[in-house]
Amino acid sequence: MVFLLNPLPYPISIKSYISISIYFYTFAANKYNERYTMDKTNILKGGEFLIKETNAADIFIPEEIDEEQRMIEQTCEDFLETEVFPNLDRIDAQEEGLMRSLIQKAGDLGLLGISVPEEYEGFEQSFVTSMLASAAMGSGYSFSVAYSAHTGIGTLPIVYYGNEEQKQKYLPPLATGEWAAAYCLTEPNAGSDANSGKSKAVLSEDGKNYILNGQKMWITNGGFADVLTVFAKIDNDRVYSAFIVESGWEGVVINPEEKKMGIKGSSTVQLFFNDVKVPIENLLGKRGGGFRIALNILHMGRIKLGGTVLGAAKRAISQSVNYANERKQFGQPISNFAAIKYKLAEQVIRTWVTESAVYRVSKNIDDMINILLEEGKSKQMATIDGIAHYAIEAAALKVFGSEALNYVVDEAVQIFGGMGFSAETDVDRAYRDSRINRIFEGTNEINRLLVSDTTIKKSLKTGFDVVRYANSIIKDSDKEIEEVPTGNYFEEKKYYVRNFKKTALLLLGTLSDKFDRDFLSEQEILFNISDVIMTVYGAESTLLRVEKLQGMKGADAITLNKDMLDVYVYDSACNINKSAKDAINSFVEGEEQEIMLERIDTFTKVAPVNIKDARRRIADKLIDENKYCF
Repeated sequence: MVFLLNPLPYPISIKSYISISIYFYTFAANKYNERYTMDKTNILKGGEFLIKETNAADIFIPEEIDEEQRMIEQTCEDFLETEVFPNLDRIDAQEEGLMRSLIQKAGDLGLLGISVPEEYEGFEQSFVTSMLASAAMGSGYSFSVAYSAHTGIGTLPIVYYGNEEQKQKYLPPLATGEWAAAYCLTEPNAGSDANSGKSKAVLSEDGKNYILNGQKMWITNGGFADVLTVFAKIDNDRVYSAFIVESGWEGVVINPEEKKMGIKGSSTVQLFFNDVKVPIENLLGKRGGGFRIALNILHMGRIKLGGTVLGAAKRAISQSVNYANERKQFGQPISNFAAIKYKLAEQVIRTWVTESAVYRVSKNIDDMINILLEEGKSKQMATIDGIAHYAIEAAALKVFGSEALNYVVDEAVQIFGGMGFSAETDVDRAYRDSRINRIFEGTNEINRLLVSDTTIKKSLKTGFDVVRYANSIIKDSDKEIEEVPTGNYFEEKKYYVRNFKKTALLLLGTLSDKFDRDFLSEQEILFNISDVIMTVYGAESTLLRVEKLQGMKGADAITLNKDMLDVYVYDSACNINKSAKDAINSFVEGEEQEIMLERIDTFTKVAPVNIKDARRRIADKLIDENKYCF
């Protein structure tokens, strides 16, 4: 049993707590597995949300997080309050050894082993639980970057692809924080086109080592990491292989820390590998399998980023309303002013929508992993394939979440006014730190392309003919349109969401028909389509969460949640209308163009909403609570 040496609000580590409470965890796990068994026949595969309807009962919402999961979340929050927030300036100044010591302390608490199997000193939890921890740690500024890099892209390649010997050697010290991890993929001339890197490995004459040479840049945790996952091509291979490299080996050279706009406290360096001898047993996975490893780890990183931004957004919202309640102008707090209420409410709405989508797909991943396990796949392969199954949603949430946070921190600075531009406040740090999220894990431009491109390819692979569907929408333009359901709040919203989906499918099919396999060159149009798809997913996820909440709490308890849904669906209709028309006007002409524009207007028509009053009600609740409370 591991007890903390330092006096903290929590007396023992998570791992110790779990050891003490093993009975209760077993009981909780059994209950969780019951939900898997009950729900698995209704699990949507990746991207299927566009062509199938989902019942509210079949999704997971944050309000269903159980007591044990909340304990992990609370431990993360307590750790930040005790170890990170009091030391933000020291962290940003990159005080020697400080970030490394924080990683060690997080390991002492068990926070580094949430996704690591128990036999390697972790306590392998569900994807939902790991997402919850990521979201909680997301408010930790630069520390959250170091934590995410270590527990995610740093450790998980070995968890998912390592052989037994590699796991036994590397996972226990990574789970406990004895060692720190980094992920080395990007090169000076190989960013978004990662596989174009020049790093090379050649087998030594005695056949015992690979001789590794190359350069990697923008390596998070690279300044203090002990274990590196390095990607390089063996001989003249066309694609990468992956290697586990220890930073203390001869020939590994660590450059000085980069000077950055934000996340200043995180270690970011260039690494050079000069004739580094990598034992052949440190080849990770199969030869030539590195690019596949990189892609699958990026799927995980993208979807986790969608969760990580939640913690940062909620902290920035709380800071925004705290300041708005304290700051007085014209004899009253600025939180009384309608312009400020608009900003506060919109911060909340975008965060709540992101959260709804993040936990929906997180539970989908857990369910898919369980289905694949039942089909006989190993835990490693089931997890890899389960996450990869939702590549579309992963790319969408990376973009959606990072841009939601970007809005939140931008408006936080605006609410703070001149003080927001001062380095004396944390919103200055939040604003600068947020910017990297639109570049991390593949730029938002690359991920937008992935959303639409992967959706088209997946539809063709699964037998859903988007071209035929789009043509049927155009040909049926004269047919009577389905009437809007009246008298049932949720049926009306579902009608709107169905029409939003039709808009996305119309665009996908028409683009695919016009350009066949050459549509990737039409990036502006693909961006438009991706924006529609992402908006649809956010709208439906929010709708289903509100509907499920009503069943759990009753209509009277969710009036503000309905306000958020009303505003978001109303705004979505306008945004989808513009994105869709921008796309159609870019590549369709004549009578077909007129028909499609008319159909878009029909599909994006929604009932009027008093969004002013709805936003004010949301803001008033936030102002009364003086913290994020949704």
